[in-house]
Amino acid sequence: MERKARIAERFSAEHNGDIDCGRLKYSDNQLMQQNEPEEHSEKDCMKHGICSHEVLRDRESESNSNIDCNKMMRKASFKLSWWCKGENGDQHKHDIVSFEKGNITTAERSSRQISLKWESDPQTVLIMTKPNSVSVRILCAQMVRWLKEKKKINIYVEPRVRVDLLTESSNFNYVQTWEDDREISLLHTKVDLVITLGGDGTVLWAASMFKGPVPPIVPFSLGSLGFMTPFYSEHFKECLDSVLRGPISITLRHRLLCRVIRDAAKNEYETEEPILVLNEVTIDRGISSYLTNLECYCDNSFVTCVQGDGLILSTTSGSTAYSLAAGGSMVHPQVPGILFTPICPHSLSFRPLILPEHVTVRIVVPFNSRSPAWASFDGKDRKQLAAGDALLCSMAPWPVSTACQVDSTNDFLRSIHDGLHWNLRKTQSFDGPRDL
Repeated sequence: MERKARIAERFSAEHNGDIDCGRLKYSDNQLMQQNEPEEHSEKDCMKHGICSHEVLRDRESESNSNIDCNKMMRKASFKLSWWCKGENGDQHKHDIVSFEKGNITTAERSSRQISLKWESDPQTVLIMTKPNSVSVRILCAQMVRWLKEKKKINIYVEPRVRVDLLTESSNFNYVQTWEDDREISLLHTKVDLVITLGGDGTVLWAASMFKGPVPPIVPFSLGSLGFMTPFYSEHFKECLDSVLRGPISITLRHRLLCRVIRDAAKNEYETEEPILVLNEVTIDRGISSYLTNLECYCDNSFVTCVQGDGLILSTTSGSTAYSLAAGGSMVHPQVPGILFTPICPHSLSFRPLILPEHVTVRIVVPFNSRSPAWASFDGKDRKQLAAGDALLCSMAPWPVSTACQVDSTNDFLRSIHDGLHWNLRKTQSFDGPRDL
């Protein structure tokens, strides 16, 4: 266990990135600057927000920079800035902690709504669709045709979608796609905007395509239930016209970076490929009839031992998904944190927690466990965790930005009202007993 603790400590030191107050702090050997306009210095961008070259970085792109140099230079640049609704004089207000004359004070807080403004026109979009849906296929064809003819946009789609489009008409031969994983890994260097046609599952699938930086996503609601899909397909032309013109409000959704370290690992480098999740990672007992037995640590401090059906580590975007069904709280998606929610715990005092964003959570299957545990990541990529294996989770440095119809708070509240009918009840009748 001491060796596991050392591994986790080093992992925490290397992989905890900060996303706060308009700054993203990443190590130079991990991330590469892309698409910075010469006339805008990095200092100017950091003064009032985040530029696209601060968000769209990836160490993998360094090795391929020469190959795709021309394509990368054509990628649209944008700037993210914080703004305070209703206070034009405080457009870029940040939270500042000061210590003066022995007193700790914080500056007045803003709404911290994030706005995306294009500094060059978007040239390329990626459209991802829910499969096996006739209505989605018809809408996709209409959207592709409109984007190409009216907006002169280059369009990427999934291979199966391109086959469907060409089956409908050979005029769709201008639509591009990819052939292998290497081309998928380079999509973020070519695509300015991602459009999803489906529900929250389609948004999760689109985010999983990007193992590093993610272009802004415009999610259209064509699913059964959606907390991340504020746009309606009936008005897609008006919506996309507004998005392409900008500026637009966005929700910056944090992801979890998950790594599995096997008991046989000799050092921290012998880990399996990291997995990024937008909703949650779930550790459960699988088909076993025994209780799950999990030892939980937070930055090497012991938290608790989970005995029950399992544990959910969720992002705040995933707070309205599995975590909510297990008794966790609903949390605004822009609140940075990790939800720690037990699944049917064998203790009535085991209540959910919300941990700060900067911590690394380590889940270990102890050697005295009666059975292995199973981990699933956003409902897929299921992995078995045997005795001695550990799962490390920390906040990933690559968030997923989704466009808002109004703003992040309005969209969130509307989604829980419409999707969950939150606190919906008949108003109490005025005809009855009253206080005199």
